[in-house]
Amino acid sequence: MTMDRRTFTLVIAGAALLLPGGVRAAPAMIVHKDPTCGCCDAWVDHVRAAGYEARVVEVAAINAVKAKLGVPPDLRSCHTAEIDGYVLEGHVPAAAIGRLLAERPKARGLAVPGMPIGSPGMEVEGRDPEAYDVMAFGEGEPRVIMRFRGSVAT
Repeated sequence: MTMDRRTFTLVIAGAALLLPGGVRAAPAMIVHKDPTCGCCDAWVDHVRAAGYEARVVEVAAINAVKAKLGVPPDLRSCHTAEIDGYVLEGHVPAAAIGRLLAERPKARGLAVPGMPIGSPGMEVEGRDPEAYDVMAFGEGEPRVIMRFRGSVAT
């Protein structure tokens, strides 16, 4: 049996729709960071290892970016990312990003306030990871949506 190009394309597209989750490529993100921040680079490595494409934009006035993207001052950390219409503030684990993109809640984004030891990009040799919360913000008061110790949800 021979197949023309159009039929072949339709068959491949239809097969992709029938396959279980994970077929769609993860959306790319833009990461805004201070040029001298090393933990930000480590977090970018974490999200890339999880399959996200991350383009880094170095900016000296990072707080202006946070304000423009609507990150509340009490939730701010060191870097800010944009992905598929959401904002990620600080050391948000890839597992929380995946959940955000799968569930698509009414929120502006997710934040890990401060710089908890053991969060992705903040690993410190010889130190146990701290427990920390991932907060959703933008719709009403910020709320805890996940808890982690290191990169592991608890």
